[in-house]
Amino acid sequence: MLILLPPSEKKLETTKATPAIAVYTGVLYQALDWATLTPAAKKRGESAIAIISAKYGAISPSDRIESYKAKIDNKKMKPQVAATLDSREQALIIDCRSSTYKTVWSAPPEITVEVRVSTVVDGVRTVVTHMSKKTRGEITRWLLQSRSLAKTPEDLYAIVSEKYPCALTPSDGKQPWVLEVIAI
Repeated sequence: MLILLPPSEKKLETTKATPAIAVYTGVLYQALDWATLTPAAKKRGESAIAIISAKYGAISPSDRIESYKAKIDNKKMKPQVAATLDSREQALIIDCRSSTYKTVWSAPPEITVEVRVSTVVDGVRTVVTHMSKKTRGEITRWLLQSRSLAKTPEDLYAIVSEKYPCALTPSDGKQPWVLEVIAI
């Protein structure tokens, strides 16, 4: 299982290199709440999470980085991210990236599930950015804590549906699978 996360605009101001998971402090990372995970969940996260950084490329939670302000240059960063992620063999890729970071690396659609989050207001389904980030962080935490390991899109659906109303749409071979999650 590979979980792709975006960085966050909100970052801890650092004076020295610090684990990436502590530098990113935005909504998604607040919901993930890494510091309170069990050692087993952190170990799973260390091997499962790839954060796509505008400055550092694809990094793990424990990779040491400095705080930065940079917008991603997708064209420039693409080869670096591809070199890191193409070499990782995975049965399932869970894509929690924001649209800005999706074009940096194209995951194989047949084994990738894009997590889309919406909410229902007055009976109408709506995408809310803040709630999407929070929910993606909660889903990542849920997956790291789960007794089961998601190896297929159907496994992912089974685990996430324990906590959230959701629907799974299969890949058409060109686009990834889609897990539509209703934020609660």
